[in-house]
Amino acid sequence: MTLLLNAMMTLQEGGGATGQGSPFGLLLPFILIFGVFYFLIIRPQSKRQKDHQAMVKALHKGDQVVTSGGFHGTIHWISEDSDVVTLEIAEKVRVKISRGSISKVMEKK
Repeated sequence: MTLLLNAMMTLQEGGGATGQGSPFGLLLPFILIFGVFYFLIIRPQSKRQKDHQAMVKALHKGDQVVTSGGFHGTIHWISEDSDVVTLEIAEKVRVKISRGSISKVMEKK
């Protein structure tokens, strides 16, 4: 206990560290945190986004897909100039959706 009090008194009297550090030493933790965020969050998210865009561009009539809302269906018609897709979710039941709302293409067996 007395050792702790002596150390606190020494710091209060100015015998301890002055708090002056190099500018690089002060920025180093922020650089390391940004690097961790980049490799753990930003980079994988951009890779997933590129993969999704490639998947959406490769859609064809007859592909079986799953939408982000959970609908399973077959692509009946795709507009090439806009991002509208007509999806057949049951026999003679068709809905228009955005290309971006397609989350997954089911593999053909």
